[in-house]
Amino acid sequence: MIFKLHILKLIYVSIFLLISTSAFSNEKNITYMQILQKPNDLDLNLKYAQQQGKMGNFKQTISTLERMNMLYPENTEIKLYLLSVLVQVDSPEKANTIIAEMKLRKDLSSEDLETLQEIETELKDREPGLWAFNLDTSAGSVFTDNVNSVSKTRMKSESDSVVGFNSAKHDRTLSGGIGFSATRPIGEESSLLINLSHSLSEQYQETDDDYQSYGFTFGLDTIFLGQSVSPYLMLSKSDYQTDADSFSMMYGAGSFFSIGERNSISYGYSFSDSKGNQNSTDATADETNSIGHSFTLGHDFIFNELITTNISLGYSDSDAKIDAGNDYETYDVGFGLNFAFPWAYIAVSNSYSFNDYKKADTSVSSSIVRSDVTNTFDIMVTKAIGDIFPAIDPNRSFFVNLSYEKIQSEANLLNYDYITDSFSLSFARSFSFN
Repeated sequence: MIFKLHILKLIYVSIFLLISTSAFSNEKNITYMQILQKPNDLDLNLKYAQQQGKMGNFKQTISTLERMNMLYPENTEIKLYLLSVLVQVDSPEKANTIIAEMKLRKDLSSEDLETLQEIETELKDREPGLWAFNLDTSAGSVFTDNVNSVSKTRMKSESDSVVGFNSAKHDRTLSGGIGFSATRPIGEESSLLINLSHSLSEQYQETDDDYQSYGFTFGLDTIFLGQSVSPYLMLSKSDYQTDADSFSMMYGAGSFFSIGERNSISYGYSFSDSKGNQNSTDATADETNSIGHSFTLGHDFIFNELITTNISLGYSDSDAKIDAGNDYETYDVGFGLNFAFPWAYIAVSNSYSFNDYKKADTSVSSSIVRSDVTNTFDIMVTKAIGDIFPAIDPNRSFFVNLSYEKIQSEANLLNYDYITDSFSLSFARSFSFN
């Protein structure tokens, strides 16, 4: 429902705010670094909030206005501006809280009081849309020069002998996916997520990556002891063309908290149970049935509104039904550098994975227990189609992604000593039904 009566009055408030910040009209955009340097500057922060609102970054707009509202609790214009944004993003709980606070003020003008009453009436008559529904689609292709991880020497160990590694190297894979999500708020600090997904993969020359997968996710975002906590449950099934079907169940929780305005710490734990459907064509599929535990720790840093960094640490342990060649521990460390340019989003990352296996795989070598380290470097460029063709994608929900990945594996066994380069191009589109 459109708030016809009070919008005109809120426009006057916006005009007032525009006039109050006219001293900055001839200057370049306010950066996040300037806000950090002058967090109490009213004019500077209002200008920044306006800029973020024009860019559609309402979360940052609301955050800035809420902070200014705390610093200047008697400023009616800030409250009305914040109220107008909350109405725009459909946040009735916070809007009603501000209305209740303003109605208690004795210095409120009759015009402002009338505006608040009109908005309050509209909010009460309005049936809240608790559920939000989204459809996400994607399609892409991956081109790789070593699809089977063929060793650098094209040799491999097999039953204590060295033989040729003659598998194909160059190939490409086409993929597509669709997901349907339903979310709803629970109170003011929690939200529920239900997601159903289906994806397809088709390898051009070989058939190892020909499969269909089905997924179900149930998640909750909430606040606990001042930290954001997200427990989840994930179920999936993959139907392979030339391999046994696989089933997996994973549950866990992730959490993060902020330290100041530029640092945040994240951590999480997950448990997984993976099973292979042994059948007549793959009599050993269930040998890799495994239970896994994973722990993660990360740090994100906002250098400025353009550059952010992230550091990640991880540890995982996998215990399979048949230990030999399947049980292992992995230690991960990674670093990422992200650039939010006006013309594109670029993410660069470099990570290392140290894998220590627990028992020797006699089909490869009876005397050497596999141990390897994998270095993965990747760079991804993401661009909204709406930035180029606004008429086609006015809401900027259609994205094109171009990425490059290089994997270098060093191992104590020839089989796992390889280099792989991959290029991928994909498109993703999101549709909202609200």
